[in-house]
Amino acid sequence: MAGDRPVCVQRPALLGLGAALLYHCWSSVRSQIPDPELLPTDPPKKPDPVTSETVVFWGLRLWQVIGIFSMFVLAIIITLCCIFKCRIPRTKKEIEARSAQRQAAKTYANTLETVPPLNELTEIPGSIPDAPAVQTVSEQIQAQSDASSQLPVVREEEEHAAPLSLPETG
Repeated sequence: MAGDRPVCVQRPALLGLGAALLYHCWSSVRSQIPDPELLPTDPPKKPDPVTSETVVFWGLRLWQVIGIFSMFVLAIIITLCCIFKCRIPRTKKEIEARSAQRQAAKTYANTLETVPPLNELTEIPGSIPDAPAVQTVSEQIQAQSDASSQLPVVREEEEHAAPLSLPETG
């Protein structure tokens, strides 16, 4: 039976040569396949132009956001002007009146600095300095209330020890 089949010794060598040839062809074909990352792509889509009707956020359009922001800024400016009493005078008459008011305030402040203290004003010129000072009305009332009605002092121990008695109504 050994004579029935021809023995081919070159077959493994041909398979190895075929595999090498197939590998060479495959590598040359593979180098010609373009990389998908490097392929030319469509240019990026241009964003929509910004108009007054463009929705910015929370479903509000651009003109609504600008209006809300403007009102907020205006409210802050008005509040600050009211707090600090900032007002731009409109006429020459108002400017002159404001200037006269400032001048009057300065002269009044200067005259207050020259006024003697209250205890010097209550002294009578030519009187004896050892005489008792005249009491004011508030001092007289306070002295009378201290002398006439003094409230009893209740200590905390006495307060807790004494039972409360309610008046009977009948």
